[in-house]
Amino acid sequence: MAITASLVKELRERTGAGMMECKKALVETDGDIDAAIEQMRKSGQAKAAKKAGRIAAEGVIVTSFSEDCSEAAMLEVNCETDFVGKDENFTSFAKAVAERVLAGGADDVAALMEQPLHEGEETTVNQAREALISKLGENMNVRRFTRIRAGSGKLTSYRHGVRIGVVIELEGGDEELGKDLAMHIAATNPICLSADQMPQDLLDKERDIVTAQAKESGKPDEIIAKMVDGRMRKYLAENTLLGQAFVKDPDMTVEKLLKSKSASIAQYSRFEVGEGIEKKQENFAEEVMAQAKM
Repeated sequence: MAITASLVKELRERTGAGMMECKKALVETDGDIDAAIEQMRKSGQAKAAKKAGRIAAEGVIVTSFSEDCSEAAMLEVNCETDFVGKDENFTSFAKAVAERVLAGGADDVAALMEQPLHEGEETTVNQAREALISKLGENMNVRRFTRIRAGSGKLTSYRHGVRIGVVIELEGGDEELGKDLAMHIAATNPICLSADQMPQDLLDKERDIVTAQAKESGKPDEIIAKMVDGRMRKYLAENTLLGQAFVKDPDMTVEKLLKSKSASIAQYSRFEVGEGIEKKQENFAEEVMAQAKM
């Protein structure tokens, strides 16, 4: 049968695919639009598999909160380019997946991918991802997520653009303090909350480094030991949240700020797009810090 412009337009509207791809599918299925959709879905899965090996290190961090703000989900979804990372179809997909994380109860990404993207629909998160890969032409991955349930405190979040996200549970204090601390965490990226939570392997590695540096001074062993202890204290202060100088008031540590507000941090989580993925590096932490000091 003749493939009319209106038929191609309808298929484009139903699939979001390009005009030539729609026309080709309609020709191959003799104008049967439902058969064309099925064929394009299969083709989309093949394209998704073909693109799976390409590095996807751009993307977005998305947060979603329950109605009473007692629970939050934070999610990283990756794509290949910053251009697609800003595409409305991509960001809408990421937001929908974050909502599914909050509602679906999946324990890991593999389980999440098999859940329906929207309640009451059959299309899974993975099927929606594959369809989006076919439509936008880039590899995409749901990389990681976390769910945070509040205990006796309140949950607050901060996002720097779409690239850095923080969720924090603050006990005591107020919403402004929570926002300030979430922004601080986004800017400084502390390794952990306090010195007693610092992983021992990191401490051992850092001590080996500063010891080797101190020995180059040629000073007596007792002086070297004091130099090492001083540098380790500095390392802990710079890399633990409570020990860090507060970005809005560098004369005060976060720990002193919390004490002045009769508050404490129960837990926090920080995601940054592409952490640990080989890619071009940009210092977003410095950008956030500059904004926090304004």
